Amino acid sequence: MELVVLAVVIAILFFIGKNYKTEEFKNINLKRKEIFEGDLLHHEAGLLVALMAKVAKADGKVSELEAELLKHTFNDISSHFENFEEVRTKLKNLYETEKQSFDNLIVISEKLYALTRNDYNKRLKIMEYLINLAFIDKEFSNTEKMITEDISNALKIKKEDFDRLVSTFEAFYAQQASNKATSLEKAYEILQSTPNDDAATLKKNYRNLVKKHHPDIIAGQGASQNIIDEATKKLQEINEAYEIIKKDKGL
Repeated sequence: MELVVLAVVIAILFFIGKNYKTEEFKNINLKRKEIFEGDLLHHEAGLLVALMAKVAKADGKVSELEAELLKHTFNDISSHFENFEEVRTKLKNLYETEKQSFDNLIVISEKLYALTRNDYNKRLKIMEYLINLAFIDKEFSNTEKMITEDISNALKIKKEDFDRLVSTFEAFYAQQASNKATSLEKAYEILQSTPNDDAATLKKNYRNLVKKHHPDIIAGQGASQNIIDEATKKLQEINEAYEIIKKDKGL
């Protein structure tokens, strides 16, 4: 279930996004879209994207799953602002810049700590997000561990909490590996596709289903938490099915 990270990040971004802060500690009113004109590295959202860049490039590459996660993240953050496209472009540019070097990793982490020093739960959610990103390819390399540990220490995350998060993802992926994969036939059923569909059709069907069952969209329609949870579960099934089909077709 490689794309479970998407469901997790949706929940984390919702938690974080309820209370984005600038360096001046002014909350952004999510009920009224505002124009953002500041420095993204003086803003929680920009600092989060900068740390994402470090973690995503820790293993030397950015996978398709990570790219999908980045798209959701940029869209979610920028959607809070009136100048949506401008902010999204700035986030993408920031990501491209920050993935080039690890030299300022601690500085970025300490800036984020300064903005969240009074909210340990938020910092813990951010750490969960970053560790989830590191595990997206089902491996947790020594470099990824070193980088996430450095971030965790700078954010003053308790060692037992960091170890618990790592253990949770290790157990999850170990369980996934030991379980029998969803059958190919079932995967096509979930994706509402057939073995004769080409890559473009499969991708179109996948995207349509993601939009239909995206928890953010469901939540925006005023659905209850139970329905949102069901949508999250369905999204996980869709993501898993798509990955199984792509692997079988060598896509």
